[in-house]
Amino acid sequence: MKLADIEDGNRPGVTAVQSADLREARRRIKLLEQENEILRRAAAFFARDISPK
Repeated sequence: MKLADIEDGNRPGVTAVQSADLREARRRIKLLEQENEILRRAAAFFARDISPK
């Protein structure tokens, strides 16, 4: 009953759709943070001063 009331808008709370959207957004944020870290490390690697011997 509690979940049905939330879904119907009769009670405050997060609906199933909102919960799924939030879960997907958090997953996407985690992926983007991982990609950003990889790019940051790659940029640091290529920015190093490599002197030929």
